[in-house]
Amino acid sequence: MANDSDLQSDLLTASTALQSAFCASLRSKKFFMLDVMPVDAEQYLDGSNHCWCRETQQAIGPDGGMVQPAHCVPGRKCYSSAFDA
Repeated sequence: MANDSDLQSDLLTASTALQSAFCASLRSKKFFMLDVMPVDAEQYLDGSNHCWCRETQQAIGPDGGMVQPAHCVPGRKCYSSAFDA
């Protein structure tokens, strides 16, 4: 049987491993109309397809790459999980 410190360590490891579908800094006009965490690109994109990064306030992310739901995903250098926010 695991003791409390082992259980807490396992829970911490599990929670830090969770990644959201999109970067926590990805923004669009449509994003502000949601009352849930976006899990699909259509939840960000409207007719203009314009998105921006909360960190840079531009359509270019901190790593110099384009800001779009297809690009702002786990594995990108500047990605941060919405679960960490």
